[in-house]
Amino acid sequence: MPETTRYSVPAKAIEVVTEIKRSRFIAHIAHCSNTEEAFSVIEQAKKHYPDARHHCWAFIACPPLSSSAVRFCDDGEPSGTAGRPILNVLQHSHYGEIVCVVSRYFGGIKLGAGGLVRAYNNSTQAALEKLVIKEVVELSTIQIQFSYAFESSIRHYLESMNIMLHHVDYQELIIFHLNIEKILIPQMMQQVSNLCKGNVLLINPESLNEN
Repeated sequence: MPETTRYSVPAKAIEVVTEIKRSRFIAHIAHCSNTEEAFSVIEQAKKHYPDARHHCWAFIACPPLSSSAVRFCDDGEPSGTAGRPILNVLQHSHYGEIVCVVSRYFGGIKLGAGGLVRAYNNSTQAALEKLVIKEVVELSTIQIQFSYAFESSIRHYLESMNIMLHHVDYQELIIFHLNIEKILIPQMMQQVSNLCKGNVLLINPESLNEN
């Protein structure tokens, strides 16, 4: 699968209430750029609904194709009936940097394992359907080095491609510090190499091999 460096995240927090057999499921979805922010959202939900029977949750505090910060919790519900269904819905949404907490007020009617899975699944899906999202772009920082004769043509090319030049070092050769989508680096290097007749150096090529 091609690497994705553009993905959607929650633009603002949302809360949706679903009632199933007298139990109330309050799904709260918010943005989280790291695990600390995700746990902060979870704690806020617990404080906001302190008398709820369960606060089940899942989060993807990273890009959607990464698994570096993915967690879930059943919070006392039977194993596999709450946190995992919430996470499955989030993963199928292909959103990143997202946390969902579902606070449940028990209504006196047991739902059974299958009913709980459907309830947490549907509650999360109902919130996602009303979620406002925004796109983020994951950038890599690289440096390219070349002679002074090619500065003007390379600057013009970078501007035409909307590639961000955030710093320049003028030494024996010029070093451009760039912010660029990782998947665009090979294309950019090929074009710059053509402009420089092959006389360009990517200073930190290990950035191409990051997971």
